Amino acid sequence: MNSLINKHRVLSLHLLFWCVYLSFNLYQVSFFQRDEPYDWWRVLLGMSFTMTIAYLNYFVMLPSFLRHKNLGRFLLEFAIPFTLLIAVRIFLQRATSAHNEHSRYLYSTFFVVNTAVITLLITIFIGTLRFVKEWFELEAKKQEIENERLVSELNFLKAQINPHFLFNTLNNLYYLAYSKSDNTTEVIAKLSQMMRYMIHDSNYPQVPLSKEIEYMQSYISLERLRLNNQIPIQFDIEGNPDAVKIAPLILITFLENAFKHGVNGNNPAAWVKLAIQLNGKECVYTVENSKLQSAHSENEKSGIGLQNVKRRLELSYPGNYELNVSDLPDRYSIQLKLILS
Repeated sequence: MNSLINKHRVLSLHLLFWCVYLSFNLYQVSFFQRDEPYDWWRVLLGMSFTMTIAYLNYFVMLPSFLRHKNLGRFLLEFAIPFTLLIAVRIFLQRATSAHNEHSRYLYSTFFVVNTAVITLLITIFIGTLRFVKEWFELEAKKQEIENERLVSELNFLKAQINPHFLFNTLNNLYYLAYSKSDNTTEVIAKLSQMMRYMIHDSNYPQVPLSKEIEYMQSYISLERLRLNNQIPIQFDIEGNPDAVKIAPLILITFLENAFKHGVNGNNPAAWVKLAIQLNGKECVYTVENSKLQSAHSENEKSGIGLQNVKRRLELSYPGNYELNVSDLPDRYSIQLKLILS
């Protein structure tokens, strides 16, 4: 598509130039020879020879020069057809001219030099359009390569999420199976439902926010089962999540970190709060969790998950997101503002 647009740009430049050139020549003839009869086709004859030389250079000589990069050979290849075509043009203009004041100008040295110089300048200008075309194509190719690189990076980042999620969930499943919990089969069913979302829906660039919320609610259900519903978990939603779309799996990392760093076993002081507020296309996502002294050391890192989601935000929402992180004595909170589509 970019290549097609760029070709149209170059074609438009060519057409615009020749329209201006033709208009100037017709105006010049009508102004300076308004008292003399003049055949307008001679203007078209001169223009056709100029175009022949210009595009012979554009399509044949310049590409050949760009391949062999031999300046002497290029000048020789250009000079021979240029001289021949100029000579033929001058001969035809003289042969078809009427015997008047204008015909004496056609036989002057000034006319020969003027015709050659103007034709050469036009040929050089049209030749520069060749390099403009090459530049457009190069920029389009660079943009295409950059887009492919960004898509590949996004796919790689999303692929990292799957093992990260599985590692956490399988740990939970192992704990339930080890403790012979009655909730093990329910956990497996929830995990299967979440895997379908990860394998199928997350392959799209964007999904309805409602599906992302369903995925998060399933994750919360797994955590509730693991914690025997002893930890207060609050999830508030304001607005219509069916009306907007979001990059898949962009919110789950903050939720995972809330449980990872804010919940220590069945500590009654632990809690997790989430909220999604929608105002038109603006989405405000807030995650807060308790900060327990014995949960994790202050220097512990959240791993690749948080770095991953920050990079995905930069790629998926450049200039359309704001992430604020607060590390308070009693809680850890993040607020993410997104402009959705």
